[in-house]
Amino acid sequence: MAESPTVTSNRWLIATAGTVVMICLGFVYAWSIFTTPLIAIFHWSNTVTTWTFALAIFALGWGAVLGGRWQDKVGPRVVTLVGVLLWGLGNLLAGLGTERFGAPWLYATYGIMGGLGNGMAYITPVAVATKWFPDKRGLGSGMVVMGFGLGAFFYNQIVPRIASFATAAKHASAYVNARTAALKAGLPFDPTQHAMSRADVAATLHVFVVSGLIIAVVGGLAAAVLRNPPAGYAVARTAADASARSYAPREVLRTPQFYFLWLMLFFNVTAGILIISNAVPIYGELTGAAVVLAAQIYGLLAIFNGLGRFFWGAVSDRIGRNLAYALLLGIQAVIFLLMGHLHSMALVGCCFAIVLLCYGGGFGTMPSFNADYFGTRHLGTNYGMILTAWGFGGIVGPLIGSFIRDRTGSFNGALLPVAIMLLAAMVLPLVTHKPRERLGHAMPAPT
Repeated sequence: MAESPTVTSNRWLIATAGTVVMICLGFVYAWSIFTTPLIAIFHWSNTVTTWTFALAIFALGWGAVLGGRWQDKVGPRVVTLVGVLLWGLGNLLAGLGTERFGAPWLYATYGIMGGLGNGMAYITPVAVATKWFPDKRGLGSGMVVMGFGLGAFFYNQIVPRIASFATAAKHASAYVNARTAALKAGLPFDPTQHAMSRADVAATLHVFVVSGLIIAVVGGLAAAVLRNPPAGYAVARTAADASARSYAPREVLRTPQFYFLWLMLFFNVTAGILIISNAVPIYGELTGAAVVLAAQIYGLLAIFNGLGRFFWGAVSDRIGRNLAYALLLGIQAVIFLLMGHLHSMALVGCCFAIVLLCYGGGFGTMPSFNADYFGTRHLGTNYGMILTAWGFGGIVGPLIGSFIRDRTGSFNGALLPVAIMLLAAMVLPLVTHKPRERLGHAMPAPT
């Protein structure tokens, strides 16, 4: 089937709408700007606060499974809309009820409800873009998932510049610095010395409420544009592409390749999300920058999370998925080895940028990896299953960092173990190969 100008126009419009949805979902990666204010407002530990983000990412992974199975049956539009509304509602309720009901409420709303919705809405634009761009899978999926990284960039550019939130963050920084100094000196800490004002509390929680409304409206409008390509759609597909087998989910689970891909994503997520979940306090610890300045700098650097998805997705089209994934894991390993010894704002910023570029690259490459190995007919379900690695990595990475910080007063002790983990993980893409058909196995209809 030749590609018509209308189809060409449609696929770029749909990819753009998917990118807008992803931007709204990517607000979750700006979580670290809330870490210090929430610690100061509620006198929580770093671990208690980080559990919110960890639960959101864990639920996101399972939301992707649910959304993937559902969208394979009913199409992307309804699933994306429901997911976006759940994510927006989770933010809204978090802002309205956390002061009264505490951490369990924040876990249930922003973490579980919001995370499930985020995952449902995440998987559908990825699956749609991969189907619309069979000729450039890495480029198409990379463009869409780039929006997820850009969400944190935009969020971090706007929120820290809100005067009331900036004031609250400044007061929260004084609280956390005093508490950290007391911990390191082995002295008791009196939380009333740096108590947050009512205006500080209201300013922080109000951001959640407004975020929820923006997510529901903007994300909902973009979700309405999404749809799968028409039956028989093809764009410059090779004979190999046209006859490629599509694996059903139960078949995928019986292949070793599925578990290798799962582990690749898990290790990449564990490393990158350790930084993302605590980016502002880690940057402040290494460089001495105040919370507001660290939030603004990280807000600029967050663009690399988005660019990495597009960049590595396109690179993988040229050099292959395996080599691309091995490179992005190895590069991160070197950065984690070096980062704890650096204290210059510029050098630490470069390290953050590289980690984010490679972290995002893992998501820019993996949808195409999945499609190359298992086909596109069941892409929503199959890739959704792989995204459970995101959920588990979202628990492990942040909690490693916060556990070490709460007990030592520093994140530095977490960097070397992660570097070693990444070096070991480089083996996975080098030994993973596309599944081969057994002789005599009936081939299903091409995708």
